[in-house]
Amino acid sequence: MRTVKTEIEGVLLLEPTLFRDERGYFLESFLAREFEREVPGVRFVQENESRSTFGVLRGLHLQAGPHAQAKLVRVVLGRVLDVAVDARAGSPTFGRHVARELSGENKLQLFIPRGFAHGYVVLSEEAIVQYKCDAYYAPASERGIRFDDPDVAIRWPLEASRLVLSEKDKKLPSLRELITV
Repeated sequence: MRTVKTEIEGVLLLEPTLFRDERGYFLESFLAREFEREVPGVRFVQENESRSTFGVLRGLHLQAGPHAQAKLVRVVLGRVLDVAVDARAGSPTFGRHVARELSGENKLQLFIPRGFAHGYVVLSEEAIVQYKCDAYYAPASERGIRFDDPDVAIRWPLEASRLVLSEKDKKLPSLRELITV
C-alpha cells in the first residue's frame, strides 16, 4: 500500500496494491500492521456501509469530545467526491479541507483523523461507501457543518439544486456556529 500525504497534516490518501490477471483483481483493502506503521495508535472498532444514488450529499458529520472518530473511507462501487474539513479549534489548518475523488475503479482510500468533519457527494448513478471508525457511534456527540458554509468554501462538483440532502443535514450549522456552541 502506498501512502500519500495531502495538503493537511494527518489526512492521508492510501493506494492499495492491486493484483490483476485474467480473472479480475485482488487487493488487501486493510492490513493492520501496515496501517499502524503509517498511523500509529489508531485501532478501528466499527465499520459502516452506505448506498446512495446520484446527487446524494451526506455530511458534513463528526463526533465531538471523547467520542471523536478517525475514519478510513473507501468506495466499493461508483464514484464520490469525499471531503474532510479540519474542525479542530486552534489548528493551523482550521476550516480548510481536503477533497478527493474515491471510486470503485481507483480503489483509493482517505484516512481522516479525529476532529475533522466528513462528507461526500455521489457522482455516479449509485455508490457504495464503506468506512472504518476508531470509536463507536455516540448519538449525543454527533455534530455537523453545513455543506455550503462559505467560510469552508468547498467546491462541490454539482449545483446545489441537484443535491439531495437529509432534513437533518439541511439544518446543520456553519463551522463558526459549531465552535461557539
